[in-house]
Amino acid sequence: MATGDQSDIFGRIKSVIPRWFGPSSPLLDALVQGLSNSSAFVFSLYLYAKLQTRIMTATDGWLDMIAADYFGAALQRATNQSDASFRARIIINMFRERGTRYAITKVLTDLTGRAPIIFEPQRPADTGAYRAPNSGYGLAGGYGSVLIPYQGFIQAFRPLSTGIPYVAGYGSSPAGYSTPSQGDYATMSQITGAVTDADIYAAISSVAPIATIAWTKISS
Repeated sequence: MATGDQSDIFGRIKSVIPRWFGPSSPLLDALVQGLSNSSAFVFSLYLYAKLQTRIMTATDGWLDMIAADYFGAALQRATNQSDASFRARIIINMFRERGTRYAITKVLTDLTGRAPIIFEPQRPADTGAYRAPNSGYGLAGGYGSVLIPYQGFIQAFRPLSTGIPYVAGYGSSPAGYSTPSQGDYATMSQITGAVTDADIYAAISSVAPIATIAWTKISS
């Protein structure tokens, strides 16, 4: 018996009913059980509603509504993503660093699992300098320029893919028509939960400094 369930409420009601009906009262008990059942449902609904008022305890579609309130369509639940995983994404994005170079590195690393390469033409740490230890022709550094301020070049990477589950690759020995090896004509629509190029561009846009240009190249 738990607080607020049917048995608990039944006992509470019976405890305040006058002892007019004797030790055995099946008709009265049936009536009280009906009241207890509906009251237990109302109490469980109250507990459920209480959970949905906080991000840390919200569940189901209410968690999706919270994400929509804060981020609009920019942050949506992935296919088959659990409440706990989606909640963690909401919290991470709510307190995510923005407007810095590190913010771009962090958001892309979180999204794809691979850190990007960022080059700023006005940053000596990226370009190197004459007689500096961080440059070498064809080895490190790059051509800098003071003529393109507030701009940077980002080479982002798509996440490492494991392919389509349970479908063998073209020309591999496990695959064969009409056999249990599940060889198949596959399409991109069969890949679920993948990070798209649009997701990568959106991630950069969400944290990049205002009034800057982030030239982006996406590689596999």
